[in-house]
Amino acid sequence: MRPIEEKINSLREALHEHNHRYYIEDKPIISDYEFDHLLKELQKLEAEHPEFGDINSPTQRVGGGVTKNFKTIPHRFPMYSLSNTYSKEELELWEERIKKVLGEEAEISYTCELKFDGVSISLTYENGQLIQALTRGDGTQGDDITTNVKTINTIPLKLQGDYPPFFEIRGEIILPLEGFYKMNAERESLGEPLYMNPRNTASGSLKLQDSSLVAKRPLQCFLYALAGEKLPVSSQFEALEKARSMGFKVPESAKLVHSIDAVFQYIQYWDDQRKSLPYEIDGIVVKVNSFNQQQELGFTAKAPRWAMAYKYQTEQVSTVLRDVQYQVGRTGAITPVAHLEPVIISGTTVKRASLHNADQIEKLNLRLGDMVFVEKGGEIIPKIVGVDPSKRGVIDNKVDFITHCPECGSLLERESGEAQHYCKNETGCPPQRIGKIQHFIGRKAMDIEGLGGETVVLLFQQGLLNSVADLYRLEKEQILPLERMAEKSVSNLIDGIEKSKEKPFSKVLFGLGIRFVGETVAKKLCKQFKSIQALQQASLEELIQTEDIGERIAESVVNYLNNPQNIELINQLLSFGLNFVEETIERNSHEAFEGKRFVVSGVFQNYSREDLKKEIEMLGGSVVSSVSAKTDFIVAGEGMGPSKKKKAESLKIPILNEEAFNSLKK
Repeated sequence: MRPIEEKINSLREALHEHNHRYYIEDKPIISDYEFDHLLKELQKLEAEHPEFGDINSPTQRVGGGVTKNFKTIPHRFPMYSLSNTYSKEELELWEERIKKVLGEEAEISYTCELKFDGVSISLTYENGQLIQALTRGDGTQGDDITTNVKTINTIPLKLQGDYPPFFEIRGEIILPLEGFYKMNAERESLGEPLYMNPRNTASGSLKLQDSSLVAKRPLQCFLYALAGEKLPVSSQFEALEKARSMGFKVPESAKLVHSIDAVFQYIQYWDDQRKSLPYEIDGIVVKVNSFNQQQELGFTAKAPRWAMAYKYQTEQVSTVLRDVQYQVGRTGAITPVAHLEPVIISGTTVKRASLHNADQIEKLNLRLGDMVFVEKGGEIIPKIVGVDPSKRGVIDNKVDFITHCPECGSLLERESGEAQHYCKNETGCPPQRIGKIQHFIGRKAMDIEGLGGETVVLLFQQGLLNSVADLYRLEKEQILPLERMAEKSVSNLIDGIEKSKEKPFSKVLFGLGIRFVGETVAKKLCKQFKSIQALQQASLEELIQTEDIGERIAESVVNYLNNPQNIELINQLLSFGLNFVEETIERNSHEAFEGKRFVVSGVFQNYSREDLKKEIEMLGGSVVSSVSAKTDFIVAGEGMGPSKKKKAESLKIPILNEEAFNSLKK
């Protein structure tokens, strides 16, 4: 073997091992910086020596493959659905049926597992290598999504330990709640419609044509069932342990019990605990543990007789649909909202529910006056899940999605490949104009102290604000006569606007509200192009070559910066002294900071938050917004968020006060 091939193979082995330690065992032994350095070294060597290519190299995790059509392939072993029950009595009847087949004296053990609310997947491994990933489909055939699945870090590309030469393993791909909320927060900051729920978002992610986009989504996969011939296990619980030993992420929550009463105890325990889980479950799966007994029990046409899914009740109520109104977002996205006869769900009064888009309205075939069924999706967002066919509104009151903007009357457009309709009159539609100003003053953008969303609406209505540039034309004498505007609050507002001129280029760029340009993308663009002039002159190809900038983002940036009205706005902001040049941070790398991730939370005595973040970056660290297993330190001031503190403590992440932070620098 040539030295370069040995080097490539050595890097692959090391990266597979570090990936397993991080994502499966949650026990990393190197920093993210060191991991990324090894990965970049491998990418460079593979590009220089394509003759040593490997379809399961760790470099496949970053994606990049494009799938125009997902090929449908038969399953070697059918993927059956499960019979469902919602009651203890039906579970007891299920056990009676089992005993009739196995005999009353048979000793029966059960494996109890959480029922994840995600997307079923079947993975095929040959000689320890992932060769295929299929969706469940109709149970007999599924879509080949191998390219996308390879980007999910909790799915091993190469197995460890002792494994069968050829087998399949089934699992559930999920989107954890933290990742779901973060994705929605990003979409909200961009003025995009929010995703409906984690399950649908996970499902949609797996069918994205560009695998590099899938790689950016925090998907996970829990594995729960082996399939194949001559497997080296004889029971379900043993199969879970075997899968774990081969490098799969198998939940520790699974439990082997020896009576139906113990099954009920497990069900009750997780009914109480499921709200504290970092992902959604909708029930418990109970399986006869012995494979010999499973074989004896067999299958119906649709489901195994040896397994049962106990589904937790999602509180669902019925109420009357009174009206459907339409909201216009900052980017012109139109969201239909159902107005309901008030009803209590899970202890809170619900008057409205999102209908998301035209497709959902059509699917439900809604009429005003319908008796509709409402539940909280994931116990979070109220949604209409059905209509009582015996209590329909009159057919003349059928809900048809609007064709024109409810605010400005412009014809709505539906872009190719999107479910959402848009009003394209961004400079003339009042909610879009107000939304753009509110986004500009937001905490993650210009963070203008003394100016909130309601005040923006008031100033807009009084004709004092028509664009973000008008903020810098405001004078105290114009604002003081307005309702609820006292001398001190107006002074704070004017001072806050003046101070915002000190904000860095990345904050200004993010504040402009360019579609698809979130906080992170804005930082990447500023770091790459250094000034607004360089960014305006950048070609589409140059933008795409920037780290994490895809074609969709690049096109949006080019379209925005070539729009004459936007050019005029930027020129006005330049004339008012806003910062459109990237500040060069002189790095003085410190070994305690290099490659480390910091979360800054709270108020500090000797630092402003911005100064603290700059110092971390100057010393070689990076600042992230949310706490995760990848976080190395929390720098906590007074009033640190309790949820961040709790999560940091659960992950055993060091929490530094100002004194400890200063000691770290020594």
